[in-house]
Amino acid sequence: MDQLESLEELFAGRHFDREVIILCVRWYLRFKLSLRDLVEMMAERGLSLAHTTIMRWVRHYTPEFEKRWRRYALAVGQSWRVDETYVKIRGEWCYLYRAVDRVGRTVDFRLSARRDVAAAKAFFRKAIKNHQRPPQTITLDGDAASHRAVRELKADGSLPTDTKQRSSKYLNNLIEQDHRSVKQRIAVMLGFKQFRHAAITIAGIERMHRIRKGQFGLRRLGAAPAAWHAVLGA
Repeated sequence: MDQLESLEELFAGRHFDREVIILCVRWYLRFKLSLRDLVEMMAERGLSLAHTTIMRWVRHYTPEFEKRWRRYALAVGQSWRVDETYVKIRGEWCYLYRAVDRVGRTVDFRLSARRDVAAAKAFFRKAIKNHQRPPQTITLDGDAASHRAVRELKADGSLPTDTKQRSSKYLNNLIEQDHRSVKQRIAVMLGFKQFRHAAITIAGIERMHRIRKGQFGLRRLGAAPAAWHAVLGA
């Protein structure tokens, strides 16, 4: 892993205190707040901010925060429930591939402009790469492309040949329910204008969702905001 910048380096040159930046980014990704809601909230604290400033903070710092939180991620189970949901970007529907384990912990996600075999394989490769243990069971919906992607990954050795592949609407209710928290946050953003910015923002929303589900080893770090300062400063 590349050497991470210190907090001083990470926030160097900013006109606002890093506490304000962290708070705005964290609240925007976690709660159903608009950028202008945050501007108003900061104004009550005596801070004059433009909504575009907060937007730039979200785009710049979300990937940096993700690098630091990743070090504390806990392992997930080997029974994956996989499904896709929809996200509108510049008026066009795109696809958010997501997976949880059997107890609802987020395995991984990937935003894609298409819903096909290549997109499904890219999602599975990302998920496999990000976890030490490959899945023993993958539960899918009826999407033929996802089923074919799993078969091809098993054939080329990316997945173990004994990985069980199955289709179950009942078992996949878990991932469909899990979509709600992410989709509800996205819905109030009134659509994205660029794919790259959508991917960054959704990554931040997914991280906040994982924090809520207790997927990071933070017992010794305490609750937010103390945990955030400990994670970013470590």
